[in-house]
Amino acid sequence: MTAPATDRPARISIVTVSDRAARGEYEDKGGPGAEAWLRDVVTSPMQISQVIIPDGREGVAATLRELVEGGADLILVTGGTGPAPRDQTPEAVMDVAEKELEGFGEEMRRASLREVPTAILSRQTAVIRDATLIITLPGKPAAIATCLNAVFAAVPYCLDLIGAARVETDAGKVKAFRPGTE
Repeated sequence: MTAPATDRPARISIVTVSDRAARGEYEDKGGPGAEAWLRDVVTSPMQISQVIIPDGREGVAATLRELVEGGADLILVTGGTGPAPRDQTPEAVMDVAEKELEGFGEEMRRASLREVPTAILSRQTAVIRDATLIITLPGKPAAIATCLNAVFAAVPYCLDLIGAARVETDAGKVKAFRPGTE
């Protein structure tokens, strides 16, 4: 196990993937929703940045590579995970992935299916590139919260394992699980 970077705040990037939001035709609610969730749950220091980009495999992959090379510990990508022709976020994520963590997508879909039958159309996943965890999420704030509530208990330990910044959570909201500390 690589030692986590404990001497600095976690660098978290939120990427909203939406043609309409990138053109200013639609108010991005996914990025702000993800940030609000993080600020409510994460108790350790963090620096959060947000970017809005259009749909499209090459552009999403290029943005993710840039954020990883810039030192992001965690990247949350909202939008572009459905079956529509322009929804290519999962393909872009796989273009930059070194390892896929299929369990994230499975659990996010399971949690979402309790709320909406169309969750089966979702193509969420998580991957690792270098010392960065990348998680794909839906675009709506309520769906983002459902997905993050379902998987975030595993995120701090995953970040520890890959040598990213240490993240602590409010145990009353999401109890981070680290083996051997229970």
